[in-house]
Amino acid sequence: MRLDPLTMVTVLAMGAGTYACRAGGYWLFNRFNPSPAVRALLSYVPGCLFVSYVAPAVLDGGPKAWIGAAVAMLTMKLTGSMIWPIFTGTAAAWLVWSLY
Repeated sequence: MRLDPLTMVTVLAMGAGTYACRAGGYWLFNRFNPSPAVRALLSYVPGCLFVSYVAPAVLDGGPKAWIGAAVAMLTMKLTGSMIWPIFTGTAAAWLVWSLY
């Protein structure tokens, strides 16, 4: 297996971009003290971003994605955990994919 230099540069650039975004956020919050309203508003951003990434994939994913998402939501409802839905939803989608 040969490592493509363009792939390596792309992965490193994406890692640097991700680090810069996170470090920039910490830097900004250390320099400025946002109001309680702004802090409350920003607390919803991670959930909104997650939904904006997952929803199109689930809607376009077909039966395996739909079943995986349903199993993950059911597991979340029953356990209240954040990690178990990932495992059970992935396992259900994989099982449907292997049988389908």
